[in-house]
Amino acid sequence: MAASLIDGAALSRQVLGEMRTQAAALSAAGVRPGLAAILIGADPASEIYVRNKTRACEEAGVHSELHRFASDCSESEVIDLIARLNADINIHGILVQLPLPRQLNTQRILQTVRPEKDVDGFSWVNLGALVAGGPALAPCTPLGIMTMLEREGIEIEGRDAVVIGRSVIVGKPIALMLIARGATVTVCNSKTRDLGLYTSRADIVVVAAGKPGVVNGAMLKRGAVVIDVGINRLPNGKLAGDVDFDSAAAVASRITPVPGGVGRMTVAMLISNTVNAARQIAAAAGAR
Repeated sequence: MAASLIDGAALSRQVLGEMRTQAAALSAAGVRPGLAAILIGADPASEIYVRNKTRACEEAGVHSELHRFASDCSESEVIDLIARLNADINIHGILVQLPLPRQLNTQRILQTVRPEKDVDGFSWVNLGALVAGGPALAPCTPLGIMTMLEREGIEIEGRDAVVIGRSVIVGKPIALMLIARGATVTVCNSKTRDLGLYTSRADIVVVAAGKPGVVNGAMLKRGAVVIDVGINRLPNGKLAGDVDFDSAAAVASRITPVPGGVGRMTVAMLISNTVNAARQIAAAAGAR
C-alpha cells in the first residue's frame, strides 16, 4: 500500500486564488486588506519565511509592508511600532516574525497586537476563544492542517487522533480544533513513554515534535492519515520532516510531504486570516 500525497502546494494555490477573489471584492468596496510584517535581526530562515509571505500577499492582491529592526533593538521600539500599526486603518493584520532575540520579551510583544489584527492567532484573546469554541483568528499552521483535512475529504468526527507536540503554535491549537470536530484526541510530547503505543491506534497522526524521524511506519496503524509539520535541516543539507517518510508512506493512506506540505498551507492561512480580519474590521467600523 502506498500513501497518497496531500499536496499542500496545490491546496495553497487554491486557497490563495479564493483569497484573491475576496480581496478584490473588498478592494472594490474601498477596503484593501493590508498585512504588516515585523522582522527583527537577520535570521536566514526568518528572511525566507517573510519573503514567502510577501510573495503570497502579492499573489492574493493583499497590500504588504515589511518593518525591519536590528537584532539589538529595544523592546520599546518594537512596541511603539505595533501601537502605530494597531491604529493604522490600512493595516488589518500584524505579523511578528518569530523567534525574537533574547533581550526581547516575546509574550509582551505578541500581546501588544490588537486581537482583531492578530493574524498569527497568538494573542491570549484569540487562543482563549479557541478553547471556548468561539470565533477567533486561529493560529495559521493548525488552521492549515484542518483545511487540508477538510478539502481532502478526510473524516474527523469519531476518529482517534494523536498530536505529537504541545506548543501553543501548533500542538495545543490543533488538538483543540480536532476536539471541536468530534475527534478523540491524545496529545503526546517528548516525555511520553512508548510513543508507538499511542500512534499505532490513531486514525490521524499530527507530528510537530521538531525532531527528524520521531515517527516511522512501524509505529502507525495501517491506513492512518499522517500530517508532518516538522521541517529539519539534515547534516547533508537536505530538508526532512519529523516523520520517516518512506516507511510511513508504505503504511499510511494519506501523508504530507516535506517540503510542499503543511508549510505552504501555513502561508496561505496567514493571507486568509488577513482577508478575514479586513472584512471583520470593516464591518465593525460600518456598524459604529
